[in-house]
Amino acid sequence: MAPCLSFFFLFLFAFSAIPANSLPTFFPGAAYQSLIKQAKISKPKLPFKTHYFPQTLDHFTFQPKSSKLFYQKYLINSDYWRKGAPIFVFTGNEGNIEWFAANTGFMLDIAPKFKALLVFIEHRFYGKSMPFGKDSYQSAKTLGYLNSQQALADFAVLITSLKQNLSSEASPVVVFGGSYGGMLAAWFRLKYPHIAIGALASSAPILQFDKLIPWSSFYDAVSQDFKDVSLNCYQVIKGSWAELEAMSTQKQALAELSKTFRTCKSLHSTASARDWLRTAFVYTAMVNYPTKADFMKPLPAYPVQKMCKIIDKILSGATKLSRAFAAASLYYNYSRSENCFKIEHEVDGHGLHGWDWQTCTEMVMPMTCS
Repeated sequence: MAPCLSFFFLFLFAFSAIPANSLPTFFPGAAYQSLIKQAKISKPKLPFKTHYFPQTLDHFTFQPKSSKLFYQKYLINSDYWRKGAPIFVFTGNEGNIEWFAANTGFMLDIAPKFKALLVFIEHRFYGKSMPFGKDSYQSAKTLGYLNSQQALADFAVLITSLKQNLSSEASPVVVFGGSYGGMLAAWFRLKYPHIAIGALASSAPILQFDKLIPWSSFYDAVSQDFKDVSLNCYQVIKGSWAELEAMSTQKQALAELSKTFRTCKSLHSTASARDWLRTAFVYTAMVNYPTKADFMKPLPAYPVQKMCKIIDKILSGATKLSRAFAAASLYYNYSRSENCFKIEHEVDGHGLHGWDWQTCTEMVMPMTCS
């Protein structure tokens, strides 16, 4: 369905603002950088108090610099908490913690029933939790402190300290997370069973390592979402990749493509258009909810059905690429507020280097087409 690439970024977001009694089913996404640029970082809708914890930089060495501290951000909602009740902890992913807090409806909805304290901990080297400030991504010397083992230790130290400060050492802790954060939640329960009595990992691709599952599983699932709605829709989208590939060898192709895709600026490569389309179809499949949602983009209920309806209604004389563009526009412009599309973006400064580092040094999960 989508063009094959060797490695992709894990999907940033774990839970969404969907009906509270349901947990979204997410897979690791493909164009993480594009998503970060598009996502609007929202402040939590419910009253969260922001705190900063003096965190140890290196939990596993006796080197002199191991005593260095940095301030790790975390959020608390105590609206429903009663002393002795559970503490629900969100193990932060690769991003700004406010975004997760504002879009994690499941934890917020079950908190009243359990009278739980809600804690959202930001992952080191993301958001405001930068151990070396602006120099955090400067070199391997600083980035060497960015890995899942250090992050898990951060969570353990912060949770333990928080319980002591609240005089709630007996309160049970349950950790929550999704995607990469879901892996962290599961690993935290395994490594620190004396701290957390349970973990809920939503769409955590733990089996993606070491060929435990086929590397094509992600794109197979995305493709199946469109096939289930309309085989013609799937075939049109699949065929659009070949048309796009053919245009890469034509001299006037970029000008024509810029016009077809209504770009704000002329395209410099067909790869940008390819990534733009891929992002639309992959993320729409991920958030194919039965209700309207505004998680990554404002979208209608059952957006995959709406996309396929657009493709199937267009006259057969239109190119597959133009039909694919029309469908992708639903994802990027459902609100009809865009007059043109910014398909090529400048380098973003929201922590992408941190995730690049992790995918190259630790979270190596190949994703291919079948």
